[in-house]
Amino acid sequence: MRDTRAELLIQAETLVRASGYAGFSYADLAAAVGIRKASIHHHFPTKSDLALALVAAYGERYDAALAEIVAGSERAPERIAAYGQLYLGGVEQGLGCLCAVLAIEGEALPETVRAAVARFFEAHIAWLAAVLEEGQAAGTVRADRDPAVLARLVVATLEGALLLERLLGGPEAFSGTLRALVAGLEAAAPDRA
Repeated sequence: MRDTRAELLIQAETLVRASGYAGFSYADLAAAVGIRKASIHHHFPTKSDLALALVAAYGERYDAALAEIVAGSERAPERIAAYGQLYLGGVEQGLGCLCAVLAIEGEALPETVRAAVARFFEAHIAWLAAVLEEGQAAGTVRADRDPAVLARLVVATLEGALLLERLLGGPEAFSGTLRALVAGLEAAAPDRA
């Protein structure tokens, strides 16, 4: 049996990540899924309802990925590297991060959508800050910076690299930026005499 709602979310995410919130219409989505526009309104009465569902689904996927990262590695630098790998798919597909693409439209978005996007980023910054703070306590992350500031640096660097390398250097260049970011976060090895 066809899960039209799920298909709508998949296609709408691709449309938003490629063209932005204002860059697609329900007519575009109907054509992508092969249904009538009225059928979309049955599942998502308004475009903001659709955007909120997209952000929620995207957040759930990221939450699961973050849990896998924590389960798969104990060292903070490895966790940050694994987090950065989550962005690589966007580079490979030529698509932006859903929430970054939405954030670009800022004030043009409905308030409820802006708030949902802000919560997405706040949750990621908090997760990264906790990982970095643990790394500082373990001596694997440089201790000379506030973990919350470093967390924002991680997000800003990865979002910027995703945007830039989709157009310029591709996955290899993105991976190089990620390696440089992680190396810059790592604590210096103690001098050995």
